[in-house]
Amino acid sequence: MNQANRPDEQLVRIYEALRKRFNGKNSAIVLFLLAFAAAIWIGTTGWYTVAVDEVAVIQRFGKYNRTAGPGLHFKFPEGFESRTNVKVKGVFVQEYGFRTLQAGVKTSYAPEGQFVDESLMLTGDLNCALVTWIVQYRKSDPVKYLFNVRNPDSTLSDMSEATMRLVVGDHSIDEVISKRLDIADKAKEELQQALDDAELGMTIVNVELKNTTVPEAVQPSFNEVNQAEQEKERMINEARGEYNKVIPAAAGEAEKLIREAEGYALDRVNKARGDSSRFVSIYNAYALAKDVTRRRMYLETMRDIVPRLGKKYIIDSDQKSVLPLLQMGEGGVRK
Repeated sequence: MNQANRPDEQLVRIYEALRKRFNGKNSAIVLFLLAFAAAIWIGTTGWYTVAVDEVAVIQRFGKYNRTAGPGLHFKFPEGFESRTNVKVKGVFVQEYGFRTLQAGVKTSYAPEGQFVDESLMLTGDLNCALVTWIVQYRKSDPVKYLFNVRNPDSTLSDMSEATMRLVVGDHSIDEVISKRLDIADKAKEELQQALDDAELGMTIVNVELKNTTVPEAVQPSFNEVNQAEQEKERMINEARGEYNKVIPAAAGEAEKLIREAEGYALDRVNKARGDSSRFVSIYNAYALAKDVTRRRMYLETMRDIVPRLGKKYIIDSDQKSVLPLLQMGEGGVRK
């Protein structure tokens, strides 16, 4: 390095120039240097910018003073006021039971089984389940987010895991596997309530369940249970199909018998009513002319009976015997 360009020589030259400027007064030099340093200090720590998705939380002597929105602002320099920028419009994500190492077209994840302690849970029917999920949230209240809890992100992680275990513990293993949307909605509601009670200043955007399975050690037993359930459903469906075949046929046959019985009853009633009306009409005619009616009824009755008797032989009632040559076997004899 050139001797003329060494830092100590540069400082000496600046000092000498200042002595000449202030006529050798050391106190004036000190004041100038202090004023220059204060200007730099105020300029570098007093002015600040806030991005469009952030707010700046200003503290004066460590106590919250105000919140500044996006843009260029001025505050008292460090030592008097400090600021912390908080992203309030961005969506943050926490993962449970797995970790994304690199997102992209071909996303890479951490090895399976590395976060079993987070995902292994006990269901309501005392089965084990591996539940992986994500929580998306916003820092909606930056003041509460910064000052109410020491480590809000870690607190959210603990609350999310506790809430998911509580919700999963209220459902069976089949519900955990088949009703993931319902469980996620319930977990979101419970987690938001817990955050509001703790005043963390966070708003849950979404809770999404990923893969929901059973541990590898119990997978064979779980498959057997599933096969049994499927066999049960098959037998129930077959029974329902047979039921749908037999019951409608039986109902139709019963309806047919009922209609036949109703028709038979109606026929008998109508016939009885006709016979009754006929008897009444005959009786009325008999009451008006008894001899004529009696003879008419006799003749009508004989007209119906005589054709049914076949051949008839009429002999004298005083006849004592019948000639043996007379063939009378096919007919009757009337005396």
